[in-house]
Amino acid sequence: MKHIGILAHSFEGAALCFRTACLEGVKRLGPHMHPEITMTCNAMALVLDAWDRGDNKTLRGFFMEDAKKLAAAGCDFFVIPDNTAHIAMESEGDPFPIAGLNIGEVVADQAQRAGRKKVGILGTRFTMGGPVYPGAFGRRGIDWAVPDEADRKLVDDIIFDELCLGVFSDHARNTYVGIIEKLKADGCDAVALVCTEIPLLVSQEDSPLPILDSTRLLAAVAIEVALGERPMPEWRGGPIG
Repeated sequence: MKHIGILAHSFEGAALCFRTACLEGVKRLGPHMHPEITMTCNAMALVLDAWDRGDNKTLRGFFMEDAKKLAAAGCDFFVIPDNTAHIAMESEGDPFPIAGLNIGEVVADQAQRAGRKKVGILGTRFTMGGPVYPGAFGRRGIDWAVPDEADRKLVDDIIFDELCLGVFSDHARNTYVGIIEKLKADGCDAVALVCTEIPLLVSQEDSPLPILDSTRLLAAVAIEVALGERPMPEWRGGPIG
């Protein structure tokens, strides 16, 4: 089995990814068994100003240091269960020391397999306005939509003021469900929950649309790679396509 590295950026999403990977291992291998997993997690607060500046070089360097730690720990490949982080990861720069799975590609692959035609995108303001998912869906001929400006602010505020801090309220859930209803009215046939904390708030039972759970999809694919059911990734950061 391959050794999985988790490069954490926001701790709630990374913890869900870790737990899901372990449970996927148990599902395939039996009780108490899963591939080796190593996780590193520097505080997101250290680079929030870089996000506000759009300073992908600083952010990429921040992630590079953690990737080096995972490589030194003997990880064969890594995942970064943070959708926004992929904006910096897909920017130009030195290759990462080990290859990684790209969460946008994982989610878009699942959308394609499910025959989705138009997918709503819910994530941070950076992700909803960024290139990762328009690129991933566009390469597969899948249309996409984001909420309007006011709703994007609501989604982003809840992520940073609540979800990333471990706060999950009925009010926030109802707000998200209402926004998903609008995406459905806009012609979306699925919604991508592409902040890794959102699946902790909104389940398939809550959502008016079928969900694409980026956190759990990434963890499941990581286990498939570790068990040799999928080829090892080759992406070491940088632009895709």
